[in-house]
Amino acid sequence: MVNETTIRNDIEITEKAIKQVKKIKDENSIPEDYALRVGVKGGGCSGLTYQLGFDGELKDGDTVIEKDGLKLYVDGKSLFYLSGTILDFSDGLNGRGFIFNNPNATKTCGCGESFGV
Repeated sequence: MVNETTIRNDIEITEKAIKQVKKIKDENSIPEDYALRVGVKGGGCSGLTYQLGFDGELKDGDTVIEKDGLKLYVDGKSLFYLSGTILDFSDGLNGRGFIFNNPNATKTCGCGESFGV
């Protein structure tokens, strides 16, 4: 059984990122009640790698972050590394994709997909 979870704002998500997540959900027929799971795992050239995916199941210890009808699920370990992060989306000349503006990262790789603390 999942413990009662409070909605927090440890991670900010921009309007542009919200719009893109909703577009991806629509284009891929992902159920409306699924949340965006945001996390980190060991790996990458800088030590930790960002993870994004859709999840329909709230897990024990998850934090729920909600903005403009979009829910984010973040596990406790990942929240430690991501607290204060702004999740954005870029579709500029340098490529399309989600960008993690993480104040906890002391080093990042050139592609921006991994970081170290």
